[in-house]
This record gives sequence, structure tokens and C-alpha cells, in this order.
Amino acid sequence: MNSWHKAAEEADFDTYFGLMTSDAVFVGSDATEVWSFSEFKAFSKPYFDAGKAWTFKPVNRNIYISKDQKIAWFDEVLSSDHMGLCRGSGVLIQKEGEWKIKHFVLSLTVPNSLVDHLVKQKSKLDNEYLESQP
Repeated sequence: MNSWHKAAEEADFDTYFGLMTSDAVFVGSDATEVWSFSEFKAFSKPYFDAGKAWTFKPVNRNIYISKDQKIAWFDEVLSSDHMGLCRGSGVLIQKEGEWKIKHFVLSLTVPNSLVDHLVKQKSKLDNEYLESQP
């Protein structure tokens, strides 16, 4: 995970996407952001090409590994200048002796004392999203 975050910080496209499975899913902080590997790669390419991907610094992380040691899942708190504290969580699989990211979810952390205010601020957009769903 550290290498993956570092690759984004350094805009190292090949390393970043090489640490993911070809069928990985990236779930962003917006309700509309559920990207397949190819979609996320296409979306991200201009940022990496410009040398300005994104920086998330791990603050802490919990990792859990299956008994057969082929699957791991994690949660982490990340620090970012543009998004503040975030949470990353996901699933890694052992593939040919290397850990690869199969699923990653990025979310904003919201202090409990701000939840009511934030819910009011985003209610219109939440309703628009709900109305757009089949």
C-alpha cells in the first residue's frame, strides 16, 4: 500500500497501476465514482501525465490476512492536503507471489459533530443521485 500511495505522489503511472489487478475496482469519494480498472486508468492518465497525480500519506493502517494468506483486507487513515483526513479500505490478493490491490474505497472522514450540518449541505445532491438510480 505504501508503494501504491508513493507511486501516485510521484506520478509513476506504470508502478501505480502495476500494483493493481487488471480487474480491480476503485471506489471514489463521490457516490457516482465506481471505476473499473480500465475506466480508472483512463480517468487518471492525464493527471499522471501532467506530473500531478495525488498525495495521500498513511497515518495508520490495520491489515487482516486470511488463513491461507492469499487475501488481505485493510483500512487506513490517510492525510491529504486537498481532502484532509480520508479513509482508504480495500482488498488485496496474492498474485504470483505479489500483493495486488483488487478493490479500493476512498472516503472522507467526517467528525460526528459535523454530520448533521454536512447532511443538510449535501441533501440536494444526495436526492439528485437517488432520483437518477434505476
